[in-house]
Amino acid sequence: MDAIKNMVGGGEKKPATQQQTTDSSSGGGWTDKLNSMAGGGKASEKNEDALDKGVDLVQEHVFGQGPQDNESALEQAKDEQISDFLRGQYKSRTGKDVPIQDK
Repeated sequence: MDAIKNMVGGGEKKPATQQQTTDSSSGGGWTDKLNSMAGGGKASEKNEDALDKGVDLVQEHVFGQGPQDNESALEQAKDEQISDFLRGQYKSRTGKDVPIQDK
C-alpha cells in the first residue's frame, strides 16, 4: 500500500499550514463564486453520489490528501472520472451495473 501512496504522491505528508492553503480555503470572494459556477465547492459536494464520496474517503484517509469537503470543480471532475472508471471495470468483470446510482 505504501508503494501506491508514494506513486500518487500520498506518501509525503505536507505541513498543516501548506495543506490549509492548498485546500481551496481562499476565504470567499470571486474565486469561490467562479468555482461554484464551474461545479465545485461545498454545495456541489452535497450532490455527489455514494461512489464519488467513497473516492473522496480513499483520497483523504488512505492517500492522506487532506479534507475532501470543499474541492474545486477540477478535483470533482477528476473524482467523477475515477468513479466512472470503477463503474466500467465493475460492469466488465461482473456483467452488472454498480448498485449505486450515478448522479
